[in-house]
Amino acid sequence: MYRLLAVAFAAIALAACQSSRSPVPGAQQQAALTVPQGAQSALVVASPETVRQTLVSGAAERGTPIVQNEPNMVVLERLVTEEIPALDQEFGPSDNGDRKFRIRIRFQGTACDTLVVQEVFVVNNASTALEQVFALTQPQYNNPESLIGLKRKAEAASGCTGAISG
Repeated sequence: MYRLLAVAFAAIALAACQSSRSPVPGAQQQAALTVPQGAQSALVVASPETVRQTLVSGAAERGTPIVQNEPNMVVLERLVTEEIPALDQEFGPSDNGDRKFRIRIRFQGTACDTLVVQEVFVVNNASTALEQVFALTQPQYNNPESLIGLKRKAEAASGCTGAISG
């Protein structure tokens, strides 16, 4: 009888110690966007949707394939047609399939304040069982020029105060 009473008190005490969390509005927000080593980043005076639309329209103009198009990320791929001995030396040859550059642009923010992060990867033997993906951290492969162009175009389309015009 004493054991049953002790177990009941222990259960009540344990239940009292546990907090009853009610969901807080907006509690399931995205994790903060980080800038990995070798990535380029820019603060853009435009909304994430304006950044996404600018990326998609620019890729369509250049004929660059979009392999992933999400509200906070666009992934582009470009077939590498020229020989790049430095890539062969560092990552090995891509002799069982195509080599591609994969450009991942992630973005997060508010109506007139968006952080954009651009990362570049090399894909050896793309779309084969031997596919390998390597992050490119050297500046010559992740040039900030395209990110600066994206910033200018998105800000020109944003209508936000403080945006670059033209």
